[in-house]
Amino acid sequence: MSMGGPMGSGWMASRSFSRDRSVTERRLARGTTRRILGYARPYRRQIAIFLATAVASAASAAAVPLLLKVVIDDGVVPADRGVVVWGAVAVASLAVLDAGLSLLGRWMSARVGEGLIFDLRRQVFDHVQRQPIAFFTRTQTGSLVSRLNSDVVGAQQAFTGTLSQVVSNFVTLVLSLGAMVILSWQITIVVLVLVPLFLLPARFIGRRLADISRESMQLNAELSQTMTERFNVSGALLVKIFGRYQRENEGFGEGAARVRDIGVVQALYARYFFIGLSFLASFATAVVYGIGGWLAVDGTLQVGTLVALAALLTRLYGPLTALSNVQVDIMTALVSFERVFEVLDLKPIVRDAPDARPLQGGAATGRPGEPDSTGDVQLSVELDDVWFRYPSAEDVSLASLESAARANSEGSDEDVLRGVSFRIEPGQMVALVGPSGAGKTTITGLVARLYDPTRGVVRVGGRDVRRSTLESLHDAVGVVTQDAHMFHDTIRFNLAYARPEATDEELLAAADAAQIGDLLRSLPDGLDTLVGDRGYRLSGGEKQRMAIARLLLKAPRVVVLDEATAHLDSESEVAVQRALKTALTGRTSLVIAHRLSTVRDADTILVVDDGRIVERGTHEELLLHGGLYAELYRTQFATQAQTAG
Repeated sequence: MSMGGPMGSGWMASRSFSRDRSVTERRLARGTTRRILGYARPYRRQIAIFLATAVASAASAAAVPLLLKVVIDDGVVPADRGVVVWGAVAVASLAVLDAGLSLLGRWMSARVGEGLIFDLRRQVFDHVQRQPIAFFTRTQTGSLVSRLNSDVVGAQQAFTGTLSQVVSNFVTLVLSLGAMVILSWQITIVVLVLVPLFLLPARFIGRRLADISRESMQLNAELSQTMTERFNVSGALLVKIFGRYQRENEGFGEGAARVRDIGVVQALYARYFFIGLSFLASFATAVVYGIGGWLAVDGTLQVGTLVALAALLTRLYGPLTALSNVQVDIMTALVSFERVFEVLDLKPIVRDAPDARPLQGGAATGRPGEPDSTGDVQLSVELDDVWFRYPSAEDVSLASLESAARANSEGSDEDVLRGVSFRIEPGQMVALVGPSGAGKTTITGLVARLYDPTRGVVRVGGRDVRRSTLESLHDAVGVVTQDAHMFHDTIRFNLAYARPEATDEELLAAADAAQIGDLLRSLPDGLDTLVGDRGYRLSGGEKQRMAIARLLLKAPRVVVLDEATAHLDSESEVAVQRALKTALTGRTSLVIAHRLSTVRDADTILVVDDGRIVERGTHEELLLHGGLYAELYRTQFATQAQTAG
């Protein structure tokens, strides 16, 4: 576990000095250390054993030079073979002991480190999933993933790396210096006088290494972001559409060339460091042998003592360098913890209230695709004087997780909905129509509780959604959006996401009801067919029908359709409309309407404009009224009516 020799010392010094020293300027939040100890508490026994092995290993390493002194002075010089043999056996035994301690320490280190990574990753992943949708619309995905990878691993290093090195280096330094003072305090003083000659150049080169390493990390992060954007389906399609292969290659090449050049400079600086370190170590060794040899010739110093001093010297400079920079190492680990805590401390603005109770009658019964057999427990939907403005950035996000520093609090000073009130009776269908940006999608998001209203109440089944548990509410409310997302997995996985225990027969029954069963059966791999990144192997209409099949498997009491048939060709639209008819039968539904057929089938049409409901009624009533709906009908639905006629 100890790093001996000039090269070992050089490795530790280079690693320590290449750290970013600016981290020490950061002020940690109060209580950070106490929280860290809370995570370490379940592993306190393993940590104690781990530290004990580090101390024992450092002590055994420091004992070897002293044994060499005994072998030479008490065995070789007086020609006592017994001492030589026993000394050699003791040195070999210490080597075996050190190997065993190293193995035990590594085992304990792995148990603590991997356990901490597991605990932190699981907690952060669960916490992030519970954030509101506004969090994800602002957050840069790469930065968020970094918290679960780089920062979590960096936090783990506080125990398995930094703590071990600090203890081991401190013990090695104290024991080595103590032994050297006992052997020859004169030579020890000379050695300590040479320390500034070693540390000052090391700090200069260390700063340069830190600057270069920081720039290299930034460039690599930018290259990674470029590859992520260009290698997903949407990015690759955009590049192909515009034919920008050469431009993309040149841009990537410029960044990669800079990384290459920095890598060369970094390698040279590291080599300069090792050469300088080796030279200074050799110079110090020469001084020790020169002074010690002079004293040995005079008879004031034994040869074995001289050899022991030289061996102890090789174990002195590495720990001394590492400990001189220990503040940077400790703060680096603590900052990683703080960055993880920063995410965990961001409380979801949409969460279960302390008195929240499960919503009764969440999931419907019956086979997928069939009308609900327990219609007497259908749920109503009601918005009562609802006002809403989108939350500010400070409420839902972290500046460090966004791609750029935010200059203002988006959406914090303008109401998107103003005094919206309506009620959908159990089993009814209500259609929302209105110009783009009127607030229709916001209304559907409030029903699904993606957000909470600023004022007023949203009720499902007669109960304020804030008084129902999120799990039961999401069981009761099913949503199909305009862009149905599919995971990069099989059709079976994507369908069964709604109901993991569903059988293949139930999956196909839902697919049949969604008008996509025949297609799935015709595929060579059937339900095991991969849909590709974001479902790009499926057409828009096929993805929508897959989403409807998934909805049917979920069997919710309330269905919310957010532009589910927009941007589809006529053939796909017909298939999706048939699937929707099955999905909406016997269920309370709220639909953003872009098709005339949906409008005509609605029990009530709500016309939304500028965050208010300005008209309501049936299709015929609103046409006779001659208001905004009549105007929208002429511009949006008239062509559909002529085509249908």
